[in-house]
Amino acid sequence: MDNDCSEVTSLTIPKAPLGHGGRSIPLLGMGTAPDPPVAAEVTKAAVLNALKLGYRHFDTACLYNTEQPLGKAISEALCSGLIKSRDELFITSKLWCSDGHHELVLPALRRTLQNLNLEYIDLYLIHWPVSSKPEIYQYPIKKEDFLAMDYKSVWAAMEECQRLGLTKAIGVSNFSCKKLTDIIASAAITPAVNQVEVNPAWQQKKLIEFCEANGILVTAYSPLAATGTFYGSNIVLESDVLKGIARARGKTVAQVSLRWAYEQGIAVVVKSFNRERMKENLEIFNWELTEEDHKKISTIPQSRVCTGSDYTSCFGPFRTLEELWDGEL
Repeated sequence: MDNDCSEVTSLTIPKAPLGHGGRSIPLLGMGTAPDPPVAAEVTKAAVLNALKLGYRHFDTACLYNTEQPLGKAISEALCSGLIKSRDELFITSKLWCSDGHHELVLPALRRTLQNLNLEYIDLYLIHWPVSSKPEIYQYPIKKEDFLAMDYKSVWAAMEECQRLGLTKAIGVSNFSCKKLTDIIASAAITPAVNQVEVNPAWQQKKLIEFCEANGILVTAYSPLAATGTFYGSNIVLESDVLKGIARARGKTVAQVSLRWAYEQGIAVVVKSFNRERMKENLEIFNWELTEEDHKKISTIPQSRVCTGSDYTSCFGPFRTLEELWDGEL
C-alpha cells in the first residue's frame, strides 16, 4: 500500500456481510470513546480526519457522549462533499444499561438518532449484559443501582428497532457464550455482532468459534489493550513476542496486532485520534502473518484488560467476575 494514505478510499478496507438483512460492515473501524474524554470539537476533528484517510465505520455509544460530535462530523462531511452519501458509512451505537428495559429501548435509539442527526444507524448493540435503574446515566454505575436484565424482553425490543428500520442490524457487546445462548434461545433475529475485548493477550478463541458457528461476527475492542484512565495495560505494546515479529516484518507492534485480529476473521475497532496512528492502522491489508508468527502469538500469556469489575456488585445480579463472564476468564 502506498504510504500516502490521503489517497486511501473506503474500498481499501475489506467488508463482511451481516446476517438478517444487515449491511456489510467494514472490518476496520474507528472507535470514539477517548480515554480520558476530550472536547466535542476534538472528536469531530478526529472523525473528519478519519474520513479523509478512508475510514467509513464509526463506533459510538450513549455512554461515550460522542454521538453528537460524530453526527456533526458526518453532516459536515456530506455538506463539503468529503463523502457523497450517508450510505457510504457504517455507524454503530449502543444501548446503555439504564435503558436496558423493554419499554426504554426504542426511545433510547430514537435519542441516539437525534444526537447523530441520522434516520437510521447500521448496528445497535446492547452495551453490557446487565440493566440498571432507569434514567440514571452515569459511569461507573452505583453498586446498588444494578438490575438483572430481562434478556427476552429487551431483545424483543431490539428486534422491533430493526423491524422499524431504525437500525439495519442488532447485536450485543460483552456477552459470554452462555449469555449469547440465552439470547438466541428466544430470538426471532439472531444477534449479528458480539463486540468484545480481543487482542493477542486475550485471544477469545472459544468465543470466536462459538460466534462463528452461530452466524455472529465478533468485533474486537481494545485490540491493542491500550492504557487508559479506567483500564488498560501495556501487555500488548510491550510484548517481546510481538516486538520480534514486528522487527522481522518491518511493521509496528500495533500493525502486527491488528493484522493478527483481522486474520482471526473478525472486525476490529481502533481508538486513536492521532492522525499518524490512524494512517498506520490502515496499513494492515496488503501483507500477511506467517504460520510461525501465529504459533508465536499463541504462546503469549492470556489475561483480560477490561475485566468488567465495574459491572459486578455485592447486590447482584453479578456478584463476581466468574458470574459476569460465566467462567470465561
